[in-house]
Amino acid sequence: MPRSYKPTARFQKVDPRFESMVATKFINAIMLDGKKSIAIDIFYSACDMASKKLKEVESKDVFLTALENVKPSVEVRSKRVGGSNYQVPIPVNPKRAQALAIRWLVNNARKRKGMPMANRLAAEFADACNNTGASVQWKDNVHKMAEANKAFSHFAW
Repeated sequence: MPRSYKPTARFQKVDPRFESMVATKFINAIMLDGKKSIAIDIFYSACDMASKKLKEVESKDVFLTALENVKPSVEVRSKRVGGSNYQVPIPVNPKRAQALAIRWLVNNARKRKGMPMANRLAAEFADACNNTGASVQWKDNVHKMAEANKAFSHFAW
């Protein structure tokens, strides 16, 4: 790592409406080609639409609940032991879990076609709040893989 490296997380500002760094990270994940104002509009309108769908839930709570429901607790990593590779289940660092949840929500919203991005993201938030949808399915697949390879957990060192 070069000596001039400065972590960018130190310079990020909290988002204006929710006053949350997690929302800022999510907005930055949505952003394409440096168009942050468009990403902010997409994010806030998606949160508002999802809260209308779920009724009696604030938009910030919808976003945080969706993120919590998508965060993985374990994942598998490849370990080479004695000439063969094993998929070893390892607990996920909270920062990585948050990053994975954000990535899965944004990618699965982008995979939905036929609507504007705000609507797709709102649908993904609503599904994640109800523990359904593609992002929660992704998390469940990761957990199932870790459960299936639990026999190799003694290789985690």
